[in-house]
Amino acid sequence: MAAKAQPKKQVAEKAKQPVKTMSKTKPISPMKDSNSSKEPAGAAALPVEPEPEAKPKRPAMLTPDQQERYDSLHRMLMAKRQEILKEIGGSFGQSVTEDQQQRLESAKDVGDQALMDLEREVGISLMEMRNRKRQLIDEALGRLRDGLYGICAECGVEISERRLAVMPFAKLCVECQARQELLERIEKEEERD
Repeated sequence: MAAKAQPKKQVAEKAKQPVKTMSKTKPISPMKDSNSSKEPAGAAALPVEPEPEAKPKRPAMLTPDQQERYDSLHRMLMAKRQEILKEIGGSFGQSVTEDQQQRLESAKDVGDQALMDLEREVGISLMEMRNRKRQLIDEALGRLRDGLYGICAECGVEISERRLAVMPFAKLCVECQARQELLERIEKEEERD
């Protein structure tokens, strides 16, 4: 369809009118003053880690048994989190040892270089795995604050202390986890066929 041509005068008048919007816009908040501390690039994307000594926010109106369970779970999660942070710090702070540096400098063989690259990749993978565990524990701490930790996300049954001790970031009870893994296995088999 061809658009109707409007006289130039009407077009000029419409251009002077304010543009109408469908929704209200929010006012822009003022910028921080230039004296404020500057964050490094990408710092806003980093997760904010709760202070280990900070008292946990507790859901309102807990019975003494629930309070005891809450405190026990919080201590367990914080201990696991500290353990993982220590592992991350240990592997992150590790530098190339003198022996590794000497091997690196004398590696003239392609096989030696490949082995050293493999060792480096394994170290990076371990670091990523530990960081993912820390993220899962932080999520579990959030669920604990919200009163949802230790409750199966699928069926709503309380997850056993034993399971939580082994896998503190578990979101599903054993039965629901087994069912989910079975479904995932079936889906993978169907994809192969």
